[in-house]
Amino acid sequence: MLVGVQGVTKQFTTLDTVITAVDEVSLEIEVGSIVALTGASGSGKSTLLHLLGALDIPDAGTITVTGGPDGDQDLTKLNRKQLAAYRRGIGFVFQQFNLLPTLTVIDNVTVPLIPLGKPSAQARDRARQLLADVGLPDRDHTLATRLSGGQQQRVAIARALINQPRLVLADEPTGNLDSTTASQIIDLLLGLRDTHGTTLVIATHDPDFAARCDRSITIRDGRIHTDTPTR
Repeated sequence: MLVGVQGVTKQFTTLDTVITAVDEVSLEIEVGSIVALTGASGSGKSTLLHLLGALDIPDAGTITVTGGPDGDQDLTKLNRKQLAAYRRGIGFVFQQFNLLPTLTVIDNVTVPLIPLGKPSAQARDRARQLLADVGLPDRDHTLATRLSGGQQQRVAIARALINQPRLVLADEPTGNLDSTTASQIIDLLLGLRDTHGTTLVIATHDPDFAARCDRSITIRDGRIHTDTPTR
């Protein structure tokens, strides 16, 4: 097991309304697995993804990550510094790409390294290799704004891998792409396990994408509705 979620609940308050986005969810994510989180908009799948990445902290329950450099960790008990260190070891891929438009491609890929100091020549060499791996060789000095949507998502995937994460979390990574480009990005993401040994958890509306993962978890009203192996 890489991640264990036990009885996790997350609520948000809007005016006088309390919304339970994730409601007593328990699950385990195995090392090297590819897991799809599916469900309607507002079902809670993105919130659950954010909880796994420590972008949000649950109101109840525990999230245990095993086998890291600091041993097993319960995310709910970490301080701010420890949470920041944990996030640096996670790869994030978002629907909106979230690239910095004034930076070149290679500088966008190395952004996650900045908290550790100026990226070294070795780190930039790794960034170039990752860009080649995602099909963008020789685009190092191109501004992000000059790339197509599919190319920007490839840069975002390279950025997600720069810290050599064991876990990559992707939130609707093909949501803003045409069907042909989306298919290419799906192939690229699913290949990460083979090329980089990465465990992936992917929130998606695309049933074909979910069917190609090892396991599909459907979220409904913040709870796990189904949890089905797909292969």
